[in-house]
Amino acid sequence: MIFAEVIGDPIAQSKSPLIHKYWLDRLSIAGDYVRTLIAADELASFLDGRRSDPDWRGFNVTIPHKQAIIPLLDRLDPHAEAIGAVNCVVPEDGALVGYNTDIDGVAAALDSVELSGRKAAVMGAGGAARAVVAYLASRRVGRIALVVRNAERAERLRSLAPGVDTHVFGFDDADLAFAGAAAIINASPLGMAGADPMPQSLLDAVRRHAGGATVFDLVTTPADTEFLSTGAAGGGHPVDGLTMLLGQAARAFELFFGAPAPPPDETLRDLLTTVSPNSA
Repeated sequence: MIFAEVIGDPIAQSKSPLIHKYWLDRLSIAGDYVRTLIAADELASFLDGRRSDPDWRGFNVTIPHKQAIIPLLDRLDPHAEAIGAVNCVVPEDGALVGYNTDIDGVAAALDSVELSGRKAAVMGAGGAARAVVAYLASRRVGRIALVVRNAERAERLRSLAPGVDTHVFGFDDADLAFAGAAAIINASPLGMAGADPMPQSLLDAVRRHAGGATVFDLVTTPADTEFLSTGAAGGGHPVDGLTMLLGQAARAFELFFGAPAPPPDETLRDLLTTVSPNSA
């Protein structure tokens, strides 16, 4: 049976199998989609093994491999190359090709938000944050505030938004970063099941500055994060990570299985919020 998968460490929190299996069933495609726990030192041997499997159709890439996997691939899609992060790998004519469908997911979450000339604040500096910054630049935002622990990593994101007024802030300066933002975005793992909780100082800053802003969390497990509930309590408009997850998954599904994904529906969203990923 043909199959695709999602790899990462940790991986138990991933809802991707629920989505792809639902779509495979909807389209009557005889295939499967699974989770595979892969540590950083196992990436190379894992790829070597998958290359020779005729039933394998590719994999999604999650934390912490979105950048580390790049040197192991044969080539990159132009979007992935520009962003410098890969979240989807597909075998094509014997080569392993890296794509970035995260930007499709970010678009699904933020396309309806007025961003041109306005300020956006982004927490995180990893692969997901790179997709967010690239998307914000394509929407011609006026300013980007990056809120990070590691300022050096954040500086590398500037090249993704040429011409945009981009500033880097530490956690202690979150109030300055969030003030006046049309969108406050968590592109870090903070608050994700199995990861560190979001510091209270950041949550307090979100509450103070969320009024009228879109508050978007890329975290999918749990779907209703403390970041989102705090933003809503502060008068913000929450957008959960499932919106992005479904947007990026639709593009990946077509790459894996050669058929457009069905449009997201309420049955699928209900499944994602009510079924534990560990039981799927």
